[in-house]
Amino acid sequence: MERASQITFFLLLIIHFGAAQNATTSGADEFPVGVILDLDSLGGKMTRTSILMALEDFYAVHRNYSPKLVLHIRDSKSNNVQAASAALDLLENYSVQVIIGPQTSSQAAFVSALGNKTQVPVISFTATSPSLYSGSLPYFVRATLSDSTQVNSIASLIKVYGWRQVVPIYEETDYGRGVIPYLIDALQEIDARVPYRSVIPLSATTEQITQELYKLMTMQTRVFVVHMSPDLASILFTKAKEVGMMKKGFVWIMTDGLTNVIDSMDPSVMDAMNGVLGVKFYTPKSAELDNFTIRWNRRLQIDNPNDPPLKPTIFELWGYDTIWAVAQAVENLGIKNKTSFQKPAVARNMTSLGTSVYGPDLLKTILQYKFRGLSGHFDLSGRQLQASTFQIINVVGKGWQQIGFWTAENGISRRLYHGEAMPHHSGLASDLNPVIWPGKSTEIPRGWEAPVNGKKLRVGVHASVYPQFMTSEKDPITGATKASGLSIDVFEEAVKRLPYALPYEYVAFGTTNDTSSGGYDDFIYQVYLKKYDVAIGDITISHNRTSYVDFTLPYTESGVAMVVPAKSSRTNKAWIFVEPLSRGLWLRSIGLLFYTWFVVCILELLENNINITGEVLRNIGIMTFFSLFGDNRVRHLLSRIVLIVWVFFFLVLSASYTANLATMLTIRQLNPTITDIHDLRRSGDYVGCTHGSYVQSLLEQLNFDKSKIKTYSTYDGFYSALSKGSKNGGIAAFIHEVPYIRLFLARNCKGYTMVPFYKAAGFGYVSNLISSVCLQ
Repeated sequence: MERASQITFFLLLIIHFGAAQNATTSGADEFPVGVILDLDSLGGKMTRTSILMALEDFYAVHRNYSPKLVLHIRDSKSNNVQAASAALDLLENYSVQVIIGPQTSSQAAFVSALGNKTQVPVISFTATSPSLYSGSLPYFVRATLSDSTQVNSIASLIKVYGWRQVVPIYEETDYGRGVIPYLIDALQEIDARVPYRSVIPLSATTEQITQELYKLMTMQTRVFVVHMSPDLASILFTKAKEVGMMKKGFVWIMTDGLTNVIDSMDPSVMDAMNGVLGVKFYTPKSAELDNFTIRWNRRLQIDNPNDPPLKPTIFELWGYDTIWAVAQAVENLGIKNKTSFQKPAVARNMTSLGTSVYGPDLLKTILQYKFRGLSGHFDLSGRQLQASTFQIINVVGKGWQQIGFWTAENGISRRLYHGEAMPHHSGLASDLNPVIWPGKSTEIPRGWEAPVNGKKLRVGVHASVYPQFMTSEKDPITGATKASGLSIDVFEEAVKRLPYALPYEYVAFGTTNDTSSGGYDDFIYQVYLKKYDVAIGDITISHNRTSYVDFTLPYTESGVAMVVPAKSSRTNKAWIFVEPLSRGLWLRSIGLLFYTWFVVCILELLENNINITGEVLRNIGIMTFFSLFGDNRVRHLLSRIVLIVWVFFFLVLSASYTANLATMLTIRQLNPTITDIHDLRRSGDYVGCTHGSYVQSLLEQLNFDKSKIKTYSTYDGFYSALSKGSKNGGIAAFIHEVPYIRLFLARNCKGYTMVPFYKAAGFGYVSNLISSVCLQ
């Protein structure tokens, strides 16, 4: 019995020693890696399956690699503090050398702060906030794309379809807010505006979301860019369909945060999203990806039997490639020493964690390693994945269809061009495949509609000095403002041509609560202050005004000119018959006549033609009036050809002479007495312009003395001043815009003419921040 007890003890000692030896050997062959995921979320479950498969696949291919990664997976429970707590546990108790997978940008920020303290790389393939990429987090690596990389593709898409206003709808989180400044900058580069930002709290109820959607329906803009989490977006699109915002005329564009996971969305949500556009990271097809997808689906069903069948998203592929990148970097680094952390002798707060021995070199090795993974080219050299190509998709039915691509090199295109010359593209919708828009429409939405909030368009009118352009009066009974004139006629005709009824009302300038001097600059400024929606009238388009308002295309002739006295050029001289042709033309014609005569004489002498041996004048007469002769006085064939050319020239010349002479004898020629604006300035003559017109400042810019500029308010004042002349208390020239001058000359054409000297943009209508109504 005693002997048996001794044998049993001896065997247990051997087993314990062997186990200890194996544990020591096993520990030396392990490289601890921490993984933090939201395991209760669907995305966390999908990612866990992906990274476990990646680890198995890598060491199935590289069986001899040592040490091998050992994953310590922790649940963040969708909480930033819990994620940081999990990271502390992994660093302190397991000495992990890499932390992978904080799923949200806020979690990644917390964990990265710990990574910086301990020099442990933190790699996230789902944290997309642009704020994370900074010098303050040198140990943070983004194995995904920053949200800011997609804004140019979205802006190009908006530009292709010609939309000029966009409303972003985003959640009130760091993730939601992070991309908005970049998006607005990209939209401004294509001259598109953001009139409103729709911010939805992450905790918003369905009633609050519905109320916000109704608010959006009362606005003109119908182009929306959605940037939020999939769960919140599912509620948004479902409610948008319920309130009637997924019908014809609306445009919805998803950012890649939604489009990348669209295959995992609920079918009912996909049904509500029909017609939506989106941009997503382009994943090239491969046999390896197809094989992985099949195995991943089988593995996910085994690990999560209660969840529906799904497709792996790009985030699962990035997670897979991240594990391969870390495993290969560990092998390339050639780690042999078991010691992984250096801890201080005296522990104070978080400094008790120490710093990783391998962290700096491991980070450098990970950033240097490039390979072609399941997601495509995997390159983290800039501490974040390098963007290459975006795919543009259109949600149709229960799935989606590809309509084109975007690359930084080629912009929007229907297909990808690998190493081949891209044909010229127009930058129009024809560069993309056809789209099925919301409401199953194939017609490209214009991106805006008339406001449905029952308000009328407030149209500001400014009474003009020239009633032909604008007059206004207030109806004493109804109190409504009535307006007439060319500016009103053009505006009302444009409104009639709109494909919908646009209610509007005229508001006379000066009836609102404004503090102004009554000039056009003050009138336009009321649009900037949003007291008017539109301002119409004889408003000159000028550069300084475009800094705070926008203009339509001009509807009148452009330019600035001067009206000056004219003198008649009609003459009664006896030698007027020689003036229809210039002196040079007379000399050339006579020279050609004698040259032709000389050539013909030579040719006829060679034929012994006795008709040419007479007097010179007689021969010239024969040659000049050759067509009058029916006999064969000129015999040589070449002579006849030369004479036919002469006769043709003579007929053209005589026709031109007759026309010019008739004009000189019948039409009165008026030539301006002054042809250069600078001559007026040098001579010190007085000039006139309309009171309150920008022409006065233009003259001052041309160095005219202010004392030499006189202002008038009526045509009669101009006419009277021009009649007197500068030396008799009047003016030498009346300077104004071309449309006004034509009105003046229509009444006072006798003795005056117009001399253009400055190119201007003409008259246009004014709107606030490119009003969609004005653009239409």
